[in-house]
Amino acid sequence: MILPHYFEDPSVLHLNTTPHHAYFIPHQRLETTEEREASDYFTSLNGDWDFHYYPSYHDLPEDFLKQSFSQQIPVPSNWQNHGFDQHHYTNINYPFPFDPPFVPNQTPCGLYHRHFEWSPQREQRYLLNFEGVDACIYLYINEQFVGYSQVSHATAEFDITDYVHHGQNSLHAVVLKWCDGSYLEDQDKFRMSGIFRDVYLLSRQANYLQDFFIRYTLNETLDETTISLETTFIHESRALDIQLLSPQNVEIFRQQAVNLEEKIANVQLWQAENPLLYTLILRDNDEVIVQKIGFRKIEVKEGVLLLNGQPIKFKGVNRHDSDPKTGYTISYAQALTDLKLMKQHNINAIRTAHYPNAPWFSELCDKLGFYLINESDVESHGASMLTVRQPEPSILLNHENDLETARIRQETIDNFCYFARDPQFKQAILDRQKANIERDKNRTSVLIWSLGNESGYGENFEAAAAWIKARDPSRLLHYESAIYQHSQHKNDLQHLDFYSEMYGSPQDIERYCQQPQSKPFLLCEYSHAMGNSNGDAEDYWQAFHHSPLACGGFVWEWCDHAPYRENGQFGYGGDFGDSPNDGNFCMDGLVSPDRIPHSNLRELKNVNRPVRARYQDGKIILTNYFDFSNLNTLSIYYQWLENGMPMQSGKLKVNCPAQAEVQLPIILPENNGSHWLLNLSYQQNEETALLPAGHELGFDQLNIYPQNVFKIAPLASIRTQFKIEESAQFIKIDNQEWRYHFDKQKGIFSKIEKAGKAQIEQPLDFQIWRSPTDNDRLIRHTWQNAGYDNAYTRAYQTTINHLSQAVEIRVKSAILSVARGRILNFDLCYTLLANGQLSIQIQADRPAHLPFLPRFGLRCYLPKNLGEVEYFGYGEDESYIDKHHLAKLGIYRTDAIKNHTDYVKPQENGSHWGCYYVKSDALMAWASAPFSFNLSPYTAEMLTEKTHCYDLESSGHTILSLDYKMSGIGSNSCGPNLAEQYRLNESSFEITFYLRFSQT
Repeated sequence: MILPHYFEDPSVLHLNTTPHHAYFIPHQRLETTEEREASDYFTSLNGDWDFHYYPSYHDLPEDFLKQSFSQQIPVPSNWQNHGFDQHHYTNINYPFPFDPPFVPNQTPCGLYHRHFEWSPQREQRYLLNFEGVDACIYLYINEQFVGYSQVSHATAEFDITDYVHHGQNSLHAVVLKWCDGSYLEDQDKFRMSGIFRDVYLLSRQANYLQDFFIRYTLNETLDETTISLETTFIHESRALDIQLLSPQNVEIFRQQAVNLEEKIANVQLWQAENPLLYTLILRDNDEVIVQKIGFRKIEVKEGVLLLNGQPIKFKGVNRHDSDPKTGYTISYAQALTDLKLMKQHNINAIRTAHYPNAPWFSELCDKLGFYLINESDVESHGASMLTVRQPEPSILLNHENDLETARIRQETIDNFCYFARDPQFKQAILDRQKANIERDKNRTSVLIWSLGNESGYGENFEAAAAWIKARDPSRLLHYESAIYQHSQHKNDLQHLDFYSEMYGSPQDIERYCQQPQSKPFLLCEYSHAMGNSNGDAEDYWQAFHHSPLACGGFVWEWCDHAPYRENGQFGYGGDFGDSPNDGNFCMDGLVSPDRIPHSNLRELKNVNRPVRARYQDGKIILTNYFDFSNLNTLSIYYQWLENGMPMQSGKLKVNCPAQAEVQLPIILPENNGSHWLLNLSYQQNEETALLPAGHELGFDQLNIYPQNVFKIAPLASIRTQFKIEESAQFIKIDNQEWRYHFDKQKGIFSKIEKAGKAQIEQPLDFQIWRSPTDNDRLIRHTWQNAGYDNAYTRAYQTTINHLSQAVEIRVKSAILSVARGRILNFDLCYTLLANGQLSIQIQADRPAHLPFLPRFGLRCYLPKNLGEVEYFGYGEDESYIDKHHLAKLGIYRTDAIKNHTDYVKPQENGSHWGCYYVKSDALMAWASAPFSFNLSPYTAEMLTEKTHCYDLESSGHTILSLDYKMSGIGSNSCGPNLAEQYRLNESSFEITFYLRFSQT
């Protein structure tokens, strides 16, 4: 037997599958409808199946239905997670030649087999459901060909009534890794294969209810609705027993009808903050079907997105199905873990990137309160790579007049739109929309349909958009790639409800919103969460809330994608012998692969906090940023800190409607010259489905009297004479206890000793390099070209002055690099006191043509066993000039190990911004202005060199970095350049560092 070549024929999408229809599971009794597995009509076929893997479908034997098996594989699963084939990560590039509709002859395939016992009844139909198969499936029952289907993330339902018999039945499935549909499934993810979602049999009546569509129309005041029900039977229509219960489980009506239309008064509206659901019960003979339904109205008026008449903001994320052990196979419990973390971190919306999730996922979102953009399983980004001369990453969005740039841009767009305009794939694109819309059309949480992702725009998508709007005009429609227009077409955008972009800057939002607009501005992807990232989260929040035309956005993305390697560690592109690959570009999530929140998520959480406080005219003003909820659902805890020490605290409750303001009844302390901070914590009053009582939804910290009272008291002066010896290379300075070696060639201290014990273990040098973050992946080449990664200090002139109780060394020096000019010029003044205190006064200037610096400061190599340090600064999380909203100013303790953050790909981490001092038993450091500091067992060079965190090697020291300034984090791995205000780009600056060694 030879497989028919349906997999390379775009005109063949499904054979002997039922039409796309709404997802529901019939039950025999109302009491069992909470879980589908409890249904008498539901038989799970999950479990261990016989399996054979073939490197090519050509290797499949002609008598494969007679084959014996020696191996098994769990269903659902991806076969790459069980030792077959290999993991492969690519972002844009197709993992096979671009030759549509053909796929390689070496396309692997898996042969699945299992037996199941069955006793078919004469008056019943039997439907075999595969909820997800990548990439296509050939189905055989009892060695008879049943049918074929593709679309990986859509349910394929086969009527197998005529193929099953009493007793033991045999099921074979041939699954191919690629098919012509794979050209429309080029999503940014690890490419995995197999039967990855649930498989089950449904027993139905002979004339069963195949589909239904719940529609409703709310009146202008949103307190009355007319609900309708359209039903489709497999044969002739008949009346159903229809019952509707309120969210409080009170019956509203019960009647018998074929198609229902009924008015409901005093409607209780659904929204994410209070997801009230009605219960619709359909009884058809022995079948009971329960559908939860919420009433809500989503619309756009004068360019503003409204839900239930109220402007809302999406605090959203993009979410892939991904797990380091189970791959695409995501259980109910795993999804619940994600949703719980999202709710705990103030995320209210999800874009299902870039395909429909399991059919029960949107049910969860209905119940738990999330807004969904439900995206069809369409992406053909790889077509853009056909351009022979590859453009710069930003070329699709630039509008330069250079003719060659314009030509390349248009050529790239035309290629990008390949499938959007190819008639051969029109039906496939429309079919994928139908699979998405028909399955989830009764889901309350789905506010917006999305045509897909990054596939250009053209005639095929216009036809799909028109079909969706005709089928479901109650929801909005989104598609970001409509901003691209191929050269043979003028885009028709009438059916799209948003102006959508990816990775636009806050300034882009502002520019759009300054003009009258008919469509809201939506960032379907923004603030790329790769590595140490999301430094621009607050800037985006400000842009979203500055104009009602901006309806928010969806951070890319929820979780890092990284399967386990054989060594038990996470791996990314290239770790599995996969080529081409895009390295660690898959490590771009707010949580780790095993769902440990990154500091990125904590930053986003507090940026998205539902309450914000400000100090204005001697008053504490609260603004309620809930879209619908009163602040009386929260408790507000306050605490006063005087000079960093906790003082008075208390608990308040306030009454404040959504999107309103209220004054907080707190009495301010007298301005007694101390540094006063007010900490406010916003905590959940009552337990909800995902939030425990007392959960902190966010915090504010107000700097009421920000005096810098953290001046370090001088040590008692010691009258002693310094002995100074000067040579061509060194200055040696000694008194009775201290010894210093100053390197005149470099202009730095090479040794500092007290009573013969080294206080520094390497020279006390200046530092401009940081281990590049993932967001530095573009600017790092500019930095390296300027020599920043290979810079050293050189002195030109040194003058020493012996004062009565101090020694002063004045130096003119610079930081420079091989084959490059000077990076920084210095005028330095070192002052040594007899009691061991050292001050370093720095005046610096830099050439205007050079790129901004990663950082500037001192690097101190201290003993490995340094232990804890105390600091007064922004902690305890890592914090940066543009990423400190997750942190509070306070007194904290840490050590080099605790302070290090293990990003899978090592990079800059663990800095603390806005510090006043840092001290340990060995050293106390402060400065003339708040500074950043870092404590690490690793050098910046080691972090730069290694590609995985588990390959890091300790330097053998504790490295204390004291930075005048660390450039911000941003999100430029896939987004706008770091904003100017967060760059170390000053043409000149000055600061004085103070170091006091041997605190014991």
